[in-house]
Amino acid sequence: MSPSEFVQQLVNALSLGSIYALLALGLSMVYGVLGMLNFAYGELVTITGYSMLAATYLGAPFFVVALVGVIAAGVSSVLMELIAFRPLRNASFVSLLFTSFAVAQLIQGAFRQAVSVRSRGIPVPELFDEAVQLGPVRISVLSIITASIGAISLLALTTFMRRSRSGLAMRAASQDFTTARLLGVRANRVISLAFLISGLLAGIAGVLWIARTTSVNPATGFVPVIQAFIASVIGGLGNLRGAVLGGFFLGTLEVFLQALLPSSLLPYAQATALLIVVAILYVRPQGLFGQRVEAV
Repeated sequence: MSPSEFVQQLVNALSLGSIYALLALGLSMVYGVLGMLNFAYGELVTITGYSMLAATYLGAPFFVVALVGVIAAGVSSVLMELIAFRPLRNASFVSLLFTSFAVAQLIQGAFRQAVSVRSRGIPVPELFDEAVQLGPVRISVLSIITASIGAISLLALTTFMRRSRSGLAMRAASQDFTTARLLGVRANRVISLAFLISGLLAGIAGVLWIARTTSVNPATGFVPVIQAFIASVIGGLGNLRGAVLGGFFLGTLEVFLQALLPSSLLPYAQATALLIVVAILYVRPQGLFGQRVEAV
């Protein structure tokens, strides 16, 4: 691989990694506060896509279309918590897990009945198909936009988590929710805020995802939630910093495998990436940045 090709692939890795990082961060945020894996999280990406589709049919410009998608995901995430998860707050991990599966199936079924099982195209600005030539390096505009929006979103979230009272409460809750409640952290407020931020992150990642795929169908959220889960596990489940780094690690791994593997092995790139992840987890079951739990 030449130096210029390496730079091109590095930008692509940052672009894909930023989407995975946003998704993994949203998934880990809820896990850190509630200790539950929300596998309906991927449906927030689907809701983003269909909201964008509806706004497109109304003739809105793409900026408004994207904004509608992000807001729809944030509102849907809060409603998901209020309607499906809050009544089962003290239920077991398995009960919450199956509840999230049920919510995912309900949302997918609703879109199949209300819209269609087929993919619907979502037009994106022609600018996304163009590329920038920097010397010998040619970089797609969409990759630059995706990496930039991802970096800005992560920077804004980091500032919020470190500087605001609500952010500090969420960080404390993600470390030890029981102790945080004893110290005066309001449970309902923190949990609702975690779901809201998680939904907004899914919405931003969803807009970037739809910008790459330019279509939506009832199963659109399946791949994003699986990738978010893998990135979260790599970083250490519930570890917010680890989720971000896990997302970038997974994105980089996928992009460079696609670039380096011979054409005959490209169909196995995803499988190879998963095997590498399994090898990492065999050595560090707690993930790259998680803490080892000593056996009693």
